[in-house]
Amino acid sequence: MVFFLATLVKIFIVIGGLLFLVSYTVFAERRICAAMQDRIGPNRVGLPFTKVSFFGLGQPIADGIKLLAKEAYTPGHVKKFYYQLAPILAMVPPLVAASVVPFASTKEIRIPGVAEPIPYPGVIAHLDVGLLFAFAISSLEVYSLVLAGWSSNSKYPLLGGLRASAQMVSYEIALGLSLLPIFLVTSTLNLSSIVEFQIEKGWLLFPFIARSPSLRMFLLWPFLVLSFVMFFTAVCAETNRGPFDLPESEQELVGGYNTEYGGMKFGLFFLGEYAALIVASGILVTLYFGGWSLPWGWFAGRNHPWWFVGVQGLVFLVKICVFLFVFIWIRWSLPRFRYDQLMSLSWKRLLPVSLGNAMAVAIVLAVFRGNV
Repeated sequence: MVFFLATLVKIFIVIGGLLFLVSYTVFAERRICAAMQDRIGPNRVGLPFTKVSFFGLGQPIADGIKLLAKEAYTPGHVKKFYYQLAPILAMVPPLVAASVVPFASTKEIRIPGVAEPIPYPGVIAHLDVGLLFAFAISSLEVYSLVLAGWSSNSKYPLLGGLRASAQMVSYEIALGLSLLPIFLVTSTLNLSSIVEFQIEKGWLLFPFIARSPSLRMFLLWPFLVLSFVMFFTAVCAETNRGPFDLPESEQELVGGYNTEYGGMKFGLFFLGEYAALIVASGILVTLYFGGWSLPWGWFAGRNHPWWFVGVQGLVFLVKICVFLFVFIWIRWSLPRFRYDQLMSLSWKRLLPVSLGNAMAVAIVLAVFRGNV
C-alpha cells in the first residue's frame, strides 16, 4: 500500500512539475527572445483584478485560458479520427519517458510514522534498461507529427510531416551511437546507476569533480566531450528545435505539420514539444552532469532525512533550467539549416564520427583495464 501511494505521489509531482515547467519555459523563451532582439516581451499579465504585474508571470495562465476557450474547430476536408488523435500522441511520449528519469536518489527512505520504507523515492519506474526505454518512447513522438501532416489533407502539413520523419530517421542513429561511450564506461543502462557512477568517478563531462578520480576517466574525457556534443546536436534535431526546425519552418511551410490546427489541439503540439525538450534536458543532465548530485558527491550520503529528496530534486531542476536556457539561446542565435545541410550533417558527419568515437572508447577501455 505504501509503495502504491508513494508511486501516485511521484506521478503527481513529475507530471505536475513537468506541465508547470512547460508553461514557464514558453514564457521564458518569449522573454529571452525579446531581450536578444531588443524588445520587451510579455510583461503585463499578473494577478487578476489588480494592477500588480509580477513581470508578466501570469502570461502562461492567460495563454492556457485563451487556448481552452477557443472554438475547437475541425476543418471539413481532414481525416477526422487521425486529425483528433495526432495532438494527443504528441503529449503522451514525453510524459511516459519522464517516468524513468531519476530526479533524486533512489536509495530507500523511511518517513517517521510510516512502517514500510519507500523504495526508489527519486524515480517513478526504476528500470534496468531505463535509457533504452526513454529513447524508445521518445522516438514515438514523430508519429504524431506525421499523422498530423497526413490527416490534414493539405500540402504544407504533409511536407512538414515528411520532413519530421526524414529528420527522425537521420538523427536517431547518430543519437544512439553517441550514447555507446556512456554504456561502455558505466556498464549499465540504468539511469540511477549512471548517476551513482558519476558521484564516485566524477561527472562524465567533468571527471575532476569526483570522490575518487581515476586516470582512466581523464583519458576518456575527450571522447566523452565529443559524445556530449554529438548527443546534444542530435537532441536538438530530434526535438525540432532551431536551427533544426524544418518540420515547422513558418517562412516556408506556413506552420508545417500543425498548419490546420487551432485552439487546444494546437496547444497540445506545443506542450508536447516543450515537454520533450524538458525530458531531453533531464536526460542530458543525468548522463553527463551528475543528475541530481552536486560536485565531489556533496550531500550524496545515506544519512540524510527523508525530506532531502526534495533538495536533490531542486538541484536537478536548476540543472535542467540551465540547459533550457541554452536551447533557447541557440534557437534565437542561429539561422535554420537548409534541408541538404541537415541531411549532410547527420549522414556525413555525426554518424561516422559517433561510430569512430565509440570504437576509440572501446580501445581505451581494453588497454586500461581495472581501476587505473
